[in-house]
Amino acid sequence: MVKSTASSKPRQGWSLDDRDPAAIAALIPRWKWFYDCYFRVQTSGWQHVPTAKALFVGSHNGGLAAPDLHMLMYDWFCRFGAERPIYGLMHKGMWQVSPSVAEFATLGGAIRAYPTVARAAFQRGASVAVFPGGAQDVFRPHRLRDRIHFCDRKGFIKLALQEEVPIIPFISWGAHDTLWVLADCYEFIKQLHHLGMPWLLDTDPTIFPIYLGLPWGLSIGPLPNFPLPMQIHTQICPPIHFERYGRQAAKDKVYVHACYDRVVRNMQDALDQLILKASEAREQ
Repeated sequence: MVKSTASSKPRQGWSLDDRDPAAIAALIPRWKWFYDCYFRVQTSGWQHVPTAKALFVGSHNGGLAAPDLHMLMYDWFCRFGAERPIYGLMHKGMWQVSPSVAEFATLGGAIRAYPTVARAAFQRGASVAVFPGGAQDVFRPHRLRDRIHFCDRKGFIKLALQEEVPIIPFISWGAHDTLWVLADCYEFIKQLHHLGMPWLLDTDPTIFPIYLGLPWGLSIGPLPNFPLPMQIHTQICPPIHFERYGRQAAKDKVYVHACYDRVVRNMQDALDQLILKASEAREQ
């Protein structure tokens, strides 16, 4: 069991000091086996990581297990050490639905997905990672596994413009084969809720996937999963610098939309190329 040397915090995820390099260092040997043997990870593009702070923007896959996220973090810590901080924005609901998982993630640098907390990280000179698609991305149907799926959420663009930091996209391929999401029946479940059915743990899940995967076989709802042993490819993409920065730029809706489209287009082009390379390598 990984034990933290950080002091207990009554409001975990709000403080940057909850991150524990000693706990991270203890996890690295355990991640190594999954990286080398279970997922057989192939990665590229790490030369694009700047020495200065940046906003890393990613698409994550594979249900709550999100193995591509964990493998990217393993690569980060192996290359830059546990002492170089990067903080990941995590949905506030995790602290309510699964406090033990949220506490564990906090040791690795998870913070609540609020702009004020992200700004605090930038002010310390740290980088921040965000997954704009959220639960809808990580549980998107298998037929959409080759799509960047950010659900038109542009808050990350405003954050980058306000903090005047570049965006570093990161993508992956293969992790969405570690479970098979067949459909999302959230709209139906929401109708049942309106008719009086309470939400589990009194929390709106925002998604309600039907998926095939371990350990349940067939699962209905956003239950935790154990990923199947599929090969994962990850890639860090070149930085994206915008022409304008600052608060006025972040308030310009047309400009924010244009920046959002540029990021999504760049990431989709990169993902298409990564899929092609992975397919060619598999055929050799």
